[in-house]
Amino acid sequence: MPEVSSVIVAGSGNGVRNLSNLEDSASTARVLNLLAVARESEGEADYRKQPFFLTRALNTALILKHRLRRDEAYMVQGLGQITTKIIFPLNRGELGLGGQSLLVGQRGWKDTLREICGSNEAAYLRDTHVLEILNELPSLDPFLLREHLKRRGVDVAACYFAISTADVEKMRAFVASEVVQLILLAYGGMASDELNQTARLVTTLLSTRIDSKLEPLRLTFGMDEAAFTEGVFSWKGFLYYKWSMDDLRPRLADTLAEIGRLEIIEPCDADTAHSIERSRRRLRRELAQQHQMVIAALGVYNAAFRDLTLNGNPRAFREFLINAPEMFISLGDKMGAIAHIVSFWRYRFPKGAKLKATGPDAFDLLRDFEIGLGSSEDAAPPHVALEVRAPPKAAAG
Repeated sequence: MPEVSSVIVAGSGNGVRNLSNLEDSASTARVLNLLAVARESEGEADYRKQPFFLTRALNTALILKHRLRRDEAYMVQGLGQITTKIIFPLNRGELGLGGQSLLVGQRGWKDTLREICGSNEAAYLRDTHVLEILNELPSLDPFLLREHLKRRGVDVAACYFAISTADVEKMRAFVASEVVQLILLAYGGMASDELNQTARLVTTLLSTRIDSKLEPLRLTFGMDEAAFTEGVFSWKGFLYYKWSMDDLRPRLADTLAEIGRLEIIEPCDADTAHSIERSRRRLRRELAQQHQMVIAALGVYNAAFRDLTLNGNPRAFREFLINAPEMFISLGDKMGAIAHIVSFWRYRFPKGAKLKATGPDAFDLLRDFEIGLGSSEDAAPPHVALEVRAPPKAAAG
């Protein structure tokens, strides 16, 4: 492997990252673990026919969304503070040995990628194109990622769009509470086996494979197999976004409150102080607005699901599932931007830390957040409004 930008060594503490820990605890929205996909799916025909990357080194790498540190900003072109990092494990069978990394957009990254791809020019051009598409996104959540790739004409196997193992385990109880009413509707109200039935359905829903356990649901929705496969992916996407928002909501509230309480210390001139206050107000307003837009979009799902489970009417939910992917781009963009702000704020100001920053530091931090939301008056394009579609009304009779 040619020399790349840095070495990720095994261990813990002192800012050293352990790739084994990263794999075990990875957030779906932050890490695309192509090595794990290869382990599980490389024997499948779709994996071989529709790879994410044509170059094996890339197709067994870990792809991360990475917030640039101050000492890295000079390396990457453009205004964005979120970029895409590729980690090539030194040993695919032992991640504890570490790996080498490359930032998309850093000086010379395409030359390095050309070396990695070797003499296969077609693979180099295609894989570079896919990495640039990934770099356009604020997160790597599979629902946003799949829809964005599809719109750009890139078709890859379904196995690449799984929820991470760490997040699946966290989601189980939430998903079980969502589907228990549906089980009574679609599976004949098997009360004596309700707990086991729920557990089996949750496991199947959160996997990347559709099997016979979901056949009663397909019949309930009145969908053919191809449409049902797409519909389950959409359903899983909204379950993921609902769970993510429930997890994010209290942390967002803390972040909004703490942004308002941030104390500015010297050095800070009057102009900078004024700009900080304006940025602080805009940021808090925009975060609250984007949160409400996400809630409104999830409300469309809730209305369709209630119509299904309370009224026994599958039509609205079926139509919702068919049209849902159109909402993933805006919904995923907003969720990703909010999540990055919340997580980086807590990294910058850990629980219990003093909420103090110098004028220049506060100005840079808040401005970066505004750019991420697409709300900076100076540097960012206007954000695209989230289109919220009401579920279709059921026909009488």
